[in-house]
Amino acid sequence: MTPIVLIPARMASSRLPGKPLAPIAGVPMVVHVLRRAEEAGVGPVAVACAEPEIAEAVRAAGGTAVLTDPDLPSGSDRCFAALATLDPEDRHDVVVNLQGDLPTLDPAAIRTVLEPLADPSCDIATLVTPIRDAGEATAPNFVKAAVQFAEGQRYALAPYFSRLPVPSGQGPLWHHIGIYAWRRAALARFVALPPSPLEMREKLEQLRAIEAGMRIFCARIDTAPFGVDTPEDLARARSLLET
Repeated sequence: MTPIVLIPARMASSRLPGKPLAPIAGVPMVVHVLRRAEEAGVGPVAVACAEPEIAEAVRAAGGTAVLTDPDLPSGSDRCFAALATLDPEDRHDVVVNLQGDLPTLDPAAIRTVLEPLADPSCDIATLVTPIRDAGEATAPNFVKAAVQFAEGQRYALAPYFSRLPVPSGQGPLWHHIGIYAWRRAALARFVALPPSPLEMREKLEQLRAIEAGMRIFCARIDTAPFGVDTPEDLARARSLLET
């Protein structure tokens, strides 16, 4: 595999406007994520920016930034648009879509998300972590992956994702972590598809891929990375990284 890591970033966050440039320990949040991705050492890293001010901050920190259409509907679309600019020769056959609001991310998670692509039947790889709290199991903002791991198995096929606690019955539940490793052909196919019925019903973009027949495999990690979505989250990130 020849991966490239792309970090989609836009200023228009409903709960935390200007989130990518929020300073943490004197550094914009998106630059912290850029550094974590570089530390993973899986391939080149770039930020797919919706606005020039994000690109300027990334370049000032020595990173690579690509401006994309601010009206693109999703991070997946933004990554695909940036890929066309960065790699028109198709040198990279795998694209890691890394959220730009994970400033404390363990770089090992980026390496782990690539593991399922060792299976040639895997189109898209992503991450899950065990749900250990009953409140998380029922909370709609904690997306669940319907996946079953055999003893010692590091990754497995996920036939469905939901905001409900699936699958039902006895057994572990898995919290989906929205870091994706796409085969380049799968990403190209995905962004050309219209939103699907189950995607619109559950408000989960990955269901578009499943409804189109693509296979999503999940790899396990021990704990979910801390994402910054609110001013309270930002304060917590600052307390973690400014000490």
